[in-house]
Amino acid sequence: MNRTGLFIALGLALVVGLLFGIYPELDLKLAALFYDPATKTFPLKSDPTASFARDISMWIAWAFALPAIVAFVVKLLRPDRPMLIPGRATIFLLVTIILSAGILTNLTFKSYWGRPRPIVVSEFNGPQEFVPWWDPRGSCVRNCSFFSGEGATAFWTYAPAALAPPAWRPLAYAAATVFGITTSGLRMAFGGHFFTDVAIAGLVTFFVIWLAYALIYRWASTRLTDEQVDAALTRLAWPGYRLRRRLFSRKASPARSG
Repeated sequence: MNRTGLFIALGLALVVGLLFGIYPELDLKLAALFYDPATKTFPLKSDPTASFARDISMWIAWAFALPAIVAFVVKLLRPDRPMLIPGRATIFLLVTIILSAGILTNLTFKSYWGRPRPIVVSEFNGPQEFVPWWDPRGSCVRNCSFFSGEGATAFWTYAPAALAPPAWRPLAYAAATVFGITTSGLRMAFGGHFFTDVAIAGLVTFFVIWLAYALIYRWASTRLTDEQVDAALTRLAWPGYRLRRRLFSRKASPARSG
């Protein structure tokens, strides 16, 4: 998560945005590679092995997030105990996956950016009109194509990669890149997304992770410590913890007095 990575991502965003903005038909040509005109379908969409690979890719991504989720929940329930994993790692992983794979994707763009998916556009025997990535005025009403939620979730594995030991970090970044590209390729093969849907999902996710890492770990003015995070969550959860203890002690009191 250094400046070199940021500059590369910015360059890719500029190239992809301009190229597919000026020549939007490139999205159709790439999607056509996975389309069978004879059957008028995207064949891999019905392939059970490919569908299983799609499912397991999401299980893998969320498996990386699970330790942070468990640590956060346990800390809220037992604020008197130290966190199961470092506080900064918990917040970093949770904030980035919520923003990239949740809020920005499903609650923002996919809900208000009406781009139809490849499988429903007229070029692939569907009823709706194709629109380029930059045009939010498509006819899709909900759960639209731009940008890919599963692509964002797959590329979110850059976040745990950023926390790998320095010696292993380049390999972790490479693995996250391959994982994101493979998962995104499956979404294209199923007719679920255009190239720009998955490419921009990966780039947006990277920018979210880069900024969160800088805020939490790098920039002196905003940098946190694990102790600060632990203390903040303790203060947040303590009133509820005390209330629960009080309620349970009152329920137990009659039994003890008898």
